Amino acid sequence: MKYLFIYLIVISLVSVFVTVLDKFCAKHNLWRISEKTLLFLAVLGGGIAMYITMRIIHHKTRKNKFMIGIPAIVLLQIGLVAIIYFNFLEKI
Repeated sequence: MKYLFIYLIVISLVSVFVTVLDKFCAKHNLWRISEKTLLFLAVLGGGIAMYITMRIIHHKTRKNKFMIGIPAIVLLQIGLVAIIYFNFLEKI
């Protein structure tokens, strides 16, 4: 459980960094982080931190792919964890 917590902290920090970097690149007309990469980081577990960061720095807030997609990813992840816990881990 300790390693899962460390993993979630690291992936959240990476997601925040990449989101802020993409915002910086957008403002300065530089090479951008692909949307696929941003969404992949959300799937890896950085969705909550990324969504909060996007709202704070007003990045990608007009794109439904992110404003609906990332919360949907997080809800699916929570559901998956609940299914795994209640069907498998609770019996251990």
